[in-house]
Amino acid sequence: MHDDASVMSCGSAARVWTVIVPVKSTRRGKSRFDVAEGEREALALALATDTVLAVMACDAVGEVIVVTDDDDLPLWLPDIVRFEPDPDAGLNAAIAVGAAAASFQWRAALLGDLPALTPDDLGEALRMACDVPRGVVADAEGVGSTLVTASAGFAWESMFGPGSFAAHRGMGCVAVDVSAQSSLRRDVDTAAGLAYAAELGLGVNTAAWRTSYRAA
Repeated sequence: MHDDASVMSCGSAARVWTVIVPVKSTRRGKSRFDVAEGEREALALALATDTVLAVMACDAVGEVIVVTDDDDLPLWLPDIVRFEPDPDAGLNAAIAVGAAAASFQWRAALLGDLPALTPDDLGEALRMACDVPRGVVADAEGVGSTLVTASAGFAWESMFGPGSFAAHRGMGCVAVDVSAQSSLRRDVDTAAGLAYAAELGLGVNTAAWRTSYRAA
C-alpha cells in the first residue's frame, strides 16, 4: 500500500483507493475443482491470500478491506488488512459492507481469486479508472467482471454474478480497457483457469499448492 510519498495522480489530483475483496468461506469455495475437500479449501485460501498480498503491494491502494466469514484467512494476512463480517446475503451485499466501511472516497471491489495479479496491473487499472464515475474490468472471457470502481461522490453499486460485465455496463460503468494479457483479467474458477493463470506467474501460496498437489 502507498506511503505519503507515493500516491497515484490522475491529472492534478491525488487518488488513494480502498480496495474491497470479498472472500466466502474457503470451506465452501472453488466447488468446480475436482479435488479432495481439504485440497479445495487449501486452494481457496491460497488464491485469496495471494490476491490480497498483491493488492497490498500496489502504490495506489491506501486500504484493503476483506469481507469474509472465514476464520483462517486473517491468520495468513498482515494485521494492517481490515476485516469485515460477511452478511451471508450474496457477493454484492458483502462488497457493500466493505464499501460502507471504506476510509477513502475512491473505492474498488476486486474478486478474491486472482492468484497471478501483479501490483502494477492493478495500479494501471486504477489509474485508468480515476477519471470515470464508475469503471469495470472484464474477465478474460469478456463475460464476467474482476474489478469494479466508484469515484468520489458516487454511491457504491455492483452487480457481480452471471453475465456481470454486461450488467455493470448497463448500470453505467465504463469499460476499463486494460491489456488482454493483464493479470487482472485472469480469475480462477476451474483447473483450466488455474493453468492459464500459471502461464502469467502465480503468487507464492498458489504456486506452492499447485506444486504440492501435482506431486501427490
